[in-house]
Amino acid sequence: MAEKPPHDDIIDADFARRREAARARLDSIDPARRDGPLADPKRKNWFEAVYELADGDAAGVPWGNLAPHPLLADWLRQNPDLAGVKALDVGCGLGDNAAALADRGAQVTAFDFAPRAVEWARGRFAGKTIDFVVADLFAPPPQWREAFDLVHETYTLQALPAELLPAMRQASAGFVKPGGRLLAIARARDDNQRIEGPPWPLARGDIEAFRDCGLALERLDDAPSGPAAIRHWRALFRKPV
Repeated sequence: MAEKPPHDDIIDADFARRREAARARLDSIDPARRDGPLADPKRKNWFEAVYELADGDAAGVPWGNLAPHPLLADWLRQNPDLAGVKALDVGCGLGDNAAALADRGAQVTAFDFAPRAVEWARGRFAGKTIDFVVADLFAPPPQWREAFDLVHETYTLQALPAELLPAMRQASAGFVKPGGRLLAIARARDDNQRIEGPPWPLARGDIEAFRDCGLALERLDDAPSGPAAIRHWRALFRKPV
């Protein structure tokens, strides 16, 4: 099937139907559901399968909503001027969050470890000055070390099992330059709430543990993300100078 033009997707009842079917298909091949979260802890093959099976249809990507995350969009309304800010978008997917940062003037580097995702994002936002890169959070380019004024991460932490959270936090915090900020958005759960993922919503301590990576917590919002009122964390940290 030929890939559709980048902006022809329309989120409507048919889009929702295609997404529901895609989620069922993807759940059936997810090793984390079939064999447990540690069967393939980084889930790289599954993420690559998501984009391959989607075949150019954003409805086939469960997080591909063709718009920035509502909590990121709300934060950008409160912080509209990012002119000259060097920003890194972690796990960029189809690129909407990276594009929202670029629209506020940020100099954006965005990465994903799925090559098809990066290619798709490049095609959708070819008119914007965004450096879309294939990279691995667990083995990032060394030149990214403390290189960014703003690091943004939505849904990456919750996508992998809890055993990998310390390494993911450490890697993400390592991108932040002294005086820079990290903005993390994830689905939330109570400390004693049992969750069968993926995804695995985070407890407060899972987010606050960025403090163990040398970051200071500036603000933690416990908030809904939109009409569905799904509980989320939105946390802003700063690295001391």
